[in-house]
Amino acid sequence: MHSALWVAKTGLSAMDKQLAVISNNLANVSTTAFKKDRAVFENLLYKTLRAPGGLSSQNTELPSGLQLGAGVRVTGTQKNFEEGDYNITDRQLDVAIQGGGFFQVQQPDGTIAYTRDGQFQLNSEGTIVDSTGLVLEPGITVDQDVVEITIGEDGVVSVLRAGETETEEVGAINIATFINASGLNYLGSNLYQETTASGAPVVGVPGIDGRGYLSQGMLESSNVNSIEELVNMITTQRAYEMNSKVIAAADGMLSFVNQQL
Repeated sequence: MHSALWVAKTGLSAMDKQLAVISNNLANVSTTAFKKDRAVFENLLYKTLRAPGGLSSQNTELPSGLQLGAGVRVTGTQKNFEEGDYNITDRQLDVAIQGGGFFQVQQPDGTIAYTRDGQFQLNSEGTIVDSTGLVLEPGITVDQDVVEITIGEDGVVSVLRAGETETEEVGAINIATFINASGLNYLGSNLYQETTASGAPVVGVPGIDGRGYLSQGMLESSNVNSIEELVNMITTQRAYEMNSKVIAAADGMLSFVNQQL
């Protein structure tokens, strides 16, 4: 079997995965705080027919070898945590992190998940939750008589009650940072999960020790650049076509040999 067939097959498979990554980026171009992915490639093992530096005679050595590659594969997808644009919403419970860090929410099993989606709401008990109903950690509850909620850059949450003139502090929002945010496990629903690759979270007050500060009444948009992704899609399509032509060429060579011999 012609080795070029198998090499081109790995190229088709890699480009197929690359297209899946691009399509997911484009599908989430309007998703709040979405972070785009990038496919990471590596070449496969080489078959060495003549080793570089091998002796070609008793006193001479080969300046280069004869090594044939086995193709390519996708080894992973890398998250790009570059900040997206910030849109003003003027909604009291919309909060954006300007800088590094993640909000913490408690999952139904009690574990903590992390998100940059600050579209918070109140549940039936007045507790601040995310758009899927997960409780913001640490928990903050707002009473029914509250007419205004203020969230400071340092995460302090204050409320103004009906008939009052002075605000009252009811809690604080902390954010978490990771030494390797790209190592987080993406759960979907704008949620991330800690892994050994990400390292343990460092939780603290926004705006301190490299953590971003909070901006009330704003939301972070997706960091997907649609034009860039469309260019990547065209490049991927052409690479897929070239690998297809390699298969057609190898098939033609094998067909010629079968017919002539």
